[in-house]
Amino acid sequence: MTGVPEFLTERAPASPFDPAPTLRPDHEAGPLRRVRLWDGSTPWLVTSHVHQRALLADPRVSTRIDSPGFPNFVEGFSDAGLSFLMMDDPEHNRLRRMVISPFTVRRVESMRARVREIVDEALTTMLAGQKPADLVEGFALPVPSLVICELLGVPYVDHDFFQSNSRTFIHRESSTEQRESAITALAGYLDDLIGERIAKPGEDLLSGLAKRVSSAELTRTEAAEIGVLMLIGGHETTANMIALGTLALLRDPEQLALLRDREHPDDSAVVASAVEELLRYLSIVHNGRRRAAVADIEIAGRTIRAGEGIILVHEVGNRDPEVFADPERLDLRRDAHGHLAFGFGVHQCIGQPLARLELQVVFATLFRRIPTLALATELDRIPFKHDGFIYGVYELPVTW
Repeated sequence: MTGVPEFLTERAPASPFDPAPTLRPDHEAGPLRRVRLWDGSTPWLVTSHVHQRALLADPRVSTRIDSPGFPNFVEGFSDAGLSFLMMDDPEHNRLRRMVISPFTVRRVESMRARVREIVDEALTTMLAGQKPADLVEGFALPVPSLVICELLGVPYVDHDFFQSNSRTFIHRESSTEQRESAITALAGYLDDLIGERIAKPGEDLLSGLAKRVSSAELTRTEAAEIGVLMLIGGHETTANMIALGTLALLRDPEQLALLRDREHPDDSAVVASAVEELLRYLSIVHNGRRRAAVADIEIAGRTIRAGEGIILVHEVGNRDPEVFADPERLDLRRDAHGHLAFGFGVHQCIGQPLARLELQVVFATLFRRIPTLALATELDRIPFKHDGFIYGVYELPVTW
């Protein structure tokens, strides 16, 4: 197929919060067009919000990496470490329901006071240190790492180990061998913890998985793989949203003032609205959500044939002017509900209530505790994560 453009996700240096220019909707091609991947395959690129949502909810669309036509991320990429994330029902639902209970809105809300303590303790430590400080190392990464460790029952003292291996796994340019080594290490680590919980269960999520192993509902390998997915997903995505969201607000003083100077510091509605808008505006899932059609699908005047790949770029769908007025503007007053930052359908992010709570506490607290927070470098010197599956920044120098 000639004349098909390459799929490129690197954002413009002058506009690091905006989707890559090459992913913008092509009005001639419409909301679906072909793109070329590293292996020469030409999956469908879906840019409109309504069609992304429709395909995410369509049972004729598969997440299985071994589905014919699946648009693999890089050469040698496997679904090791991703557990039910890359499965279809009924197997997906069987494993997902094993861990859904701790992530209900009610259960997560009961953690709010503890998350506030974690956020305040991290800020106190950062404020007591030198400045400028790296907000990623000093705050954005420790907060969700400690939260997910406590929820899972993983010793936070091991954070260097699991953070390092997580980074290797989600780095797009890691070799197959490096990625496999990282997942093997994490799986072995979680397997050991599952073994400890089988012998001596507690009240954490790993203990719940261990009980299901003991009752033969799960194999020990399945339990460890679920643990790996929860551990990686529980800290990487939220850490990047904290850092990138902070940077976006520091670059937009007018919007920052709406959040920092809100009339009532405990006004949860203002903070919740701001978090939804940041999720919409930044859309940190990088390289698109990947799927494959298992049957012919008629959509947007096109036919996606069985065995053809699909890439849904939410950073574009979440800027769809048919759904969000003036979508290129960060507007914390906007009703941004309906964004696709957490996906949609049966595969939408299981941890979204926890991510929302953490982000609400972070952005309600950060600028209240440090009202003079400011960048300590120029935008063009900040290292953005163009090379990963999750978008963000490697470091964020700040001062106050």
